Amino acid sequence: MNTKLMIDIVGWVGAVLLLLAYFLVSMKKCTGRSIFYQILNIIGSSFLVLNAGYYQAFPSVFVNIVWICIGVVTVFFVLKSYFREN
Repeated sequence: MNTKLMIDIVGWVGAVLLLLAYFLVSMKKCTGRSIFYQILNIIGSSFLVLNAGYYQAFPSVFVNIVWICIGVVTVFFVLKSYFREN
């Protein structure tokens, strides 16, 4: 499989993961503070960073890096809150 095809597949999977996360929150199947939701966002955005970076779409790279940071920070605070309660 060639590099371009792999990058395209990674990009599509990333887009599907982000849309799935949004759908699940919209349908109230999970919350914005759930680890599952945040992991979907982190992985989806990571895949889109690879795709956008390959195509030199740097504004999209920037947005997705910020999205990853938001997800990582949220996971940190959710876990910190969980361990403080237990």
